[in-house]
Amino acid sequence: MAGVTGVRVRVPASTANLGSGFDTLGLALGLHDELDFEVVPDGLVVEVGGEGVAGVPTDERHLVVRAFRAAGAHLGLEVPGLRLRCRNAIPHARGLGSSAAAVVAGVAAAYGLAGRELDTSALQLAAEFEGHADNAAASMFGGVVIAWTEGDRYLAVRVDPHPGVSPVVLVPAEESSTHTTRGLLPREVPHGDAAFAAARSALAVHALSTDPSLLVNALDDRLHEPYREPAWPATSRLVRALRAAGVAAAVSGAGPSVLALPVGGELPAGVDLEGFEAHRVPVDLGGVCVAPLG
Repeated sequence: MAGVTGVRVRVPASTANLGSGFDTLGLALGLHDELDFEVVPDGLVVEVGGEGVAGVPTDERHLVVRAFRAAGAHLGLEVPGLRLRCRNAIPHARGLGSSAAAVVAGVAAAYGLAGRELDTSALQLAAEFEGHADNAAASMFGGVVIAWTEGDRYLAVRVDPHPGVSPVVLVPAEESSTHTTRGLLPREVPHGDAAFAAARSALAVHALSTDPSLLVNALDDRLHEPYREPAWPATSRLVRALRAAGVAAAVSGAGPSVLALPVGGELPAGVDLEGFEAHRVPVDLGGVCVAPLG
């Protein structure tokens, strides 16, 4: 895309942890923000519509702009001015990866304007903003991702999801803060809980890619969800109710949304969803998309 003076970026939401895969497992969701980046003679103009319109800055503090600047510096990309138009569909502060999607969009746009394909450095740049790569990798690559670190390097691999994985996200009106909910986690966990988490996270990869019938067991967790319950008790109650009804369910990211993976994509009757809005969304298989702005 060398010589292009504008790009359109389409970036998916994500759900992370997937039970016991804390900071490790992610799944891209077919719910997208769309952003236009246009190089202009000077200055910065940020226009935001849709989700989060009232709560985000419209200057250099905007997360997309910050990620774009960081990636641009890495690539040696210089733009005299920038007009950014955001059409947001991903709910903010609900555990659906809105901040990671914003960062990935900024990084992808810089790569697109520089005429470069996304590479391992792109994931590194994106993950550095959050300190873990699960959401960022899911938004970047699509499908199921397994993320890990080696020293200060962030790495991830993509796994094809089974076609029977049919997400339903249940989104409450209340917002949550990842920083706040991380503060509820203990510094140490019992050895038995650590072993439980290791087994369940490994099983989750198999269930998501090969055998969705195992998802109810695979998404169980003792590593972080019980400790975060005081922050969103209604979320925890809904996870338990869904699991009691035989539906694989987990807290989505840091909450307060709930990820459900029902067989056939339909929730059973009788589960009380009061306070939550259900959205059936497909798995996003392609990750972030960048095209010339025409």
